[in-house]
Amino acid sequence: MIDKDKVKAGVQLILEGIGEDIKREGLIETPDRIARMYEEIFGGMDMEASEPLGKRFHVSNNEMVLEKDITFYSTCEHHLLPFYGRAHVAYVPNGEVVGLSKLARTVEIFARRPQLQEQMTAQIADALMEYLKPKGVMVMLEAEHMCMTMRGIKKPGSTTVTFVARGIFSEDEKLQNKFFMMVR
Repeated sequence: MIDKDKVKAGVQLILEGIGEDIKREGLIETPDRIARMYEEIFGGMDMEASEPLGKRFHVSNNEMVLEKDITFYSTCEHHLLPFYGRAHVAYVPNGEVVGLSKLARTVEIFARRPQLQEQMTAQIADALMEYLKPKGVMVMLEAEHMCMTMRGIKKPGSTTVTFVARGIFSEDEKLQNKFFMMVR
């Protein structure tokens, strides 16, 4: 749960630290706005992947299920700047599937936290393995990081790609290649 009072106090200190007048008209409500925004963008801190992955349906088809181009927005835990992009999530059912929106919800839960892209990729895959118990999972994230584009090296348009394979995806190169072909 976000402690809005602490966030407001922290924002006031940052504004003062950069030399701003916190009583200036345009900044008076900024600490409160930031606190409310943080409540939204870090809402995944209070959520568990077990919730969206809890309702499953029995199926006889055990072919790959792929949900691709799931847009996400997250925040780099090193600089507290956004990174955003697309997630591609696949699994091979082991007798059960979830509704497709549940895959996107799982991505959102992990995106709405201070995060590292590499860590988020693994967290999504591990949650699917734990709660859905499929034969295998593959997750790929493609994202642009504002900490690389607006500061530091300043390389806008560069994309970071991470992927993890679990279960039969880690053992079967043909299955991995099928995933990559379907994503493109």
